[in-house]
Amino acid sequence: MDIPLEKKRFTTSKILMIVGAVSIVALILFVILSTTGNAKLNVQKERISIATATQGVFQENIPVNGVVMPITTIYLDALEGGRVEEKFVEDGAIMKKGEPILRLSNTDLELSLVNQETQVYNLLTQMQISQNAARQNTINKLNQYTDVENSLIEAKRLYELNKKLYDKDAIARQDLIKSQNDYNYQKERMQLAKQILEQDSIAVKQEKNQVSSSYQRTQNALELMRRKVADLVVKAPVDGQLTSLDAEIGQSKNKGERLGQIDVLSGYKVRVDIDEHYISRIYTGQTGSFDFDGKNYTLVIKKVYTQVTNGRFQVDMEFESEVPEGIRRGQTLQIRVALSQEKQALLIPKGGFFQETGGNWIFKVSEDGASAYKADISLGSQNTEYYEVLSGLEPGDRVITSSYDNYKEVQELVLQD
Repeated sequence: MDIPLEKKRFTTSKILMIVGAVSIVALILFVILSTTGNAKLNVQKERISIATATQGVFQENIPVNGVVMPITTIYLDALEGGRVEEKFVEDGAIMKKGEPILRLSNTDLELSLVNQETQVYNLLTQMQISQNAARQNTINKLNQYTDVENSLIEAKRLYELNKKLYDKDAIARQDLIKSQNDYNYQKERMQLAKQILEQDSIAVKQEKNQVSSSYQRTQNALELMRRKVADLVVKAPVDGQLTSLDAEIGQSKNKGERLGQIDVLSGYKVRVDIDEHYISRIYTGQTGSFDFDGKNYTLVIKKVYTQVTNGRFQVDMEFESEVPEGIRRGQTLQIRVALSQEKQALLIPKGGFFQETGGNWIFKVSEDGASAYKADISLGSQNTEYYEVLSGLEPGDRVITSSYDNYKEVQELVLQD
């Protein structure tokens, strides 16, 4: 008798078909979830940086580099051109004001000085001759005045005598009239002599002033020429250190050419380069700080150079109080220039996340620390250490601040130990 066989519900082929269908559905669901932004990614905690948002004092600043320079630099230019004949010191020497540095020679200039001196001496001789002639002329006029005065006295005496004699009928009227005419004539001569003497005095004074003025101008020109020749010896204008000396014996230097500089060693300043983006926010009186040998120092902006070169401008900063010991000319300092006053703000440390998010969102760690999810935020100002958080976070929130290079399309991170 045949025994009926029970028909199986799931054959091997059906099972394989079901498994294949489930796999396809799972793949479709994974793709859908990935494209709809609900993707998750497992991340090791040791590979990321987690920071806590904290309330604290915030001040916006920018990092810049500054070069230490002498507080004052005096440039040495050739006031007169010439050939370098002698060097008295070498580059780097400590100089006192007025000490010679080098000597130039200029034959044309020295010859001009000799000609100028000769001209002054000739003018002085001519002036002395002119003064002697004027003096002799005045003496002659004084002698003439004395003769006229004597003639007037004699004519007056004779007229008065004849007048008395005529009253006594001792002389004729003709004699009286003659003596009277002679007396009047001598009076007119006396007036004329006085006028001539006064005019001579004025003329002598004018001539003396003109000659003296001409002599003084020539003397001034001579003194100027002597100073020009003296400028061939280049001297230190102030106390300081001679640097950048560019002159060798036998070398020719043109007028106005840079020879070197004197650095005043009474103090230092820092020349800082800043991006032109901040030119409207930089002004005198702003402060900056830097660390040197384990100590913090403060600088103050004293001068802003508004000329922009290659996208940058410069400022000069000076030490607010003490100058660090051991600081040297040419040393580079890393400075934080403050752009705002201190204020209370919610802060998160700076990190690589900003390059991917632009500060618009961040991965916020859950309370249990097992995951992190995207959270929209708004950042304000920044300094060298922190970002100012305007919205999206609360004090105590933990966020991931490391780079998001591999998390661009991920919505949630699963944090694993």
